[in-house]
Amino acid sequence: MLLAGACAAPSVPPPPPEGQTRPTPAPERSAPPETPAKETRSAFATDGTAPAASKPSADEDSATAAPKPAQPAARVGLLLPLSGPYAAEGESLLHAAQLALFDTADERFLLLPRDTGGTAPGAERAALALLEDGVDLILGPLFAEGVNAVATDARAHGVTVVAFSTDRTAAREGVYLLGHTPRTQIRRVFAHAATNGHQRIALLAPETRYGAAVADEAWAAAALMGLSLTRVRTYAPDGSDAAAVVRDLADYDRRAQALKDERRTLARQNDAAARRRLRRLQTLDTLGELPFDAVLLADGGARLRQAAPLLPYYDIDPAKIRVLGTGLWEDPATLGEPALAGGWFAGPDPAARRTFETRYSRIFGKAPGAIATLAYDATALAAALARAGNSFGPQAIGNRGGFLGADGLFRFDEDGIAERGLAVFEVASGGKIRVVSPAPARFD
Repeated sequence: MLLAGACAAPSVPPPPPEGQTRPTPAPERSAPPETPAKETRSAFATDGTAPAASKPSADEDSATAAPKPAQPAARVGLLLPLSGPYAAEGESLLHAAQLALFDTADERFLLLPRDTGGTAPGAERAALALLEDGVDLILGPLFAEGVNAVATDARAHGVTVVAFSTDRTAAREGVYLLGHTPRTQIRRVFAHAATNGHQRIALLAPETRYGAAVADEAWAAAALMGLSLTRVRTYAPDGSDAAAVVRDLADYDRRAQALKDERRTLARQNDAAARRRLRRLQTLDTLGELPFDAVLLADGGARLRQAAPLLPYYDIDPAKIRVLGTGLWEDPATLGEPALAGGWFAGPDPAARRTFETRYSRIFGKAPGAIATLAYDATALAAALARAGNSFGPQAIGNRGGFLGADGLFRFDEDGIAERGLAVFEVASGGKIRVVSPAPARFD
């Protein structure tokens, strides 16, 4: 393995399981060293103990010939925001890529990290330099604008791009997206809901690009699974109209009026049966069923914590209607919101993620960023394909058996978007979560 701009030691990965390429960690040895200030290139033997040397040719004096490093079989560029406002994310991604090299790459793999500055022009300049340097594959950049800037030049050079963006519109021929997009999350949580008897689903989302993407994926997933998306409501990006929108979603005014009308009717009847029913109605705020038995609350952070309590406030009863979520829920502050208790959301295999986070923290002295696994999985994927002697074309990258990475099982679908083997979690009181449906061991 060769690393230009950073340094790590290799390991010998175990053989892949049936139908999958598995860049899983090898037995631990020494930790990968920190990134040096200057560009370095170093070759290591596959036992990680000493530089590898090429065998002298027959006409050389075997006693005096200088050893030659093995020539790299694969040159892979890595585009990261190593400076600018997203430098912290870039550093975490680079460290994760180093860890993947330590786990999976051999001495004939060269990784070339390059700084994009977190901008589209920076990504384009860095990509052009890599293409001129003859890279076989580009990993990154992080943002959709950068992906769009890189894609045309990469395609002209016949080089595949595996980017970290979550914006599905950036995917195209020769451009794959490894980011955690809503598609797999929604399909997984909808499938779990359907298995548990939920057939009619409402959607509540912000009026943002993310909210629009979730709506598109929710419609597609419902059609695919034979579910009904019965009601869709969106609220302003600042959440200023969330109360009015949830009130409308809950059909609160009509149902509250229906309860008042029923109470008046029963009071006029004034017989024993009417009085018994009237007593039962005293504990209710509304009367009448809603046209959904689950609601997808597709948001995160402060907006989610603002919107979630409005559901029970406007009598969307959590005892009758299951609240569903996306990966944006996976935040301790969010999960502590009482209104989300009992809700379901899909996320990566917790055991795989925990292993990655523990090793990363021990080696680099701090916790990885939320998206660090993307660089690990991308680098491990590239190294695994290179070790197997595969090209980086669609047949190899589109392997339907998939790959195992730091976030568990993944593969690319027909649109070039990462499809992941996710678990389904249920939110418990106090913000704790438990797995109610484990991540799959393999794709069907």
